[in-house]
Amino acid sequence: MRKAKVAVLGATGSVGQRFIELLENHEYFEVTHLGASDRSAGNFYGDVMASRWKVSSHIPPYAKKMKVVTCKPSETPDVDLVFSGLDSDVAGEIEMNYAKAGVMVISNAKNYRMQEDVPILSAEVNPDHLDVLSFQKTPGKIITNSNCTIMGVTITLKPLMENFGIESLYVVSMQAVSGAGYPGVPSMDILGNVIPYISGEESKVETEPQKCLGKIEGGKIVSAGFATSAHCNRVPVIDGHTVCVSVKLSKKTTEFEIKKVWADFLGEPQKLGLPSAPAVVIDYKEEIDRPQPRIDLNSGRGMTTTVGRLRPDPLFDFKYVVLSHNTIRGAAGAAILNAELVYKKGLLKVD
Repeated sequence: MRKAKVAVLGATGSVGQRFIELLENHEYFEVTHLGASDRSAGNFYGDVMASRWKVSSHIPPYAKKMKVVTCKPSETPDVDLVFSGLDSDVAGEIEMNYAKAGVMVISNAKNYRMQEDVPILSAEVNPDHLDVLSFQKTPGKIITNSNCTIMGVTITLKPLMENFGIESLYVVSMQAVSGAGYPGVPSMDILGNVIPYISGEESKVETEPQKCLGKIEGGKIVSAGFATSAHCNRVPVIDGHTVCVSVKLSKKTTEFEIKKVWADFLGEPQKLGLPSAPAVVIDYKEEIDRPQPRIDLNSGRGMTTTVGRLRPDPLFDFKYVVLSHNTIRGAAGAAILNAELVYKKGLLKVD
């Protein structure tokens, strides 16, 4: 197949910048349009982003001379797929307009995540959830990422659920400032501080893992039955969400067995050799003070989930610490991996 023509919506935001960075010279996708707000439309991307590009040392050359357009199907003709880094305030209507126009949408926004016929796709965790796309009414289909906080958590839970079952989950997050977008949290609020509240975050963390690990019944995704309790905190780290997890399992097991199922875990992306798939899905660190964002964040080009400090929990069964890159594994990188899976499986219409 030829490369799929894609547009990046919300191209000036922090997730949009990651999309543009990660899609440079991509094996499956060619970026043909960059969409943003009316105030940026009509200008060259390099000019718009001259002082706003933050994710790397330079804007990829292919993007600098592209003119920014508005986020409308009529402004992005002939695209096969759109990657949406739009804020949830505007994403709902725009993404649905693309789906109605017959364009596949890979979204990072929360708007459609909990609809029964929309997968919260995590390519290693639930590729079978793509089966519900045929039940969506629109000619173009919508696929979402999970909340960035639970991305690494659900990856670690998948082999635990398959092998031992999960009854309940307790999580405490320490979330990077990049998760709030750019310019994000004011420096006077976050420097030397911890903010124990992120608007709307805990409800997402308490519901999305169950859907990600759910089953398809009658053309709908039915969430798994375990309960989740969450505390979400913003901390003065640039990138990388760290989450402390306590889990109650259905079957008795040992630390050795848990480490083994994590080490052995491979998903469909690894078996298919997808370009963005990390060779190691879950990397367990034996050091007593790992994982750490400063040291472990970019493992597997930011796509590997790093785990450490597995030990017995006096209230649950086991507890451990998860680190994942929130703007790569938790956002743009995961969305691209999802799109690669769709492309490789022939679910994306490419003439």
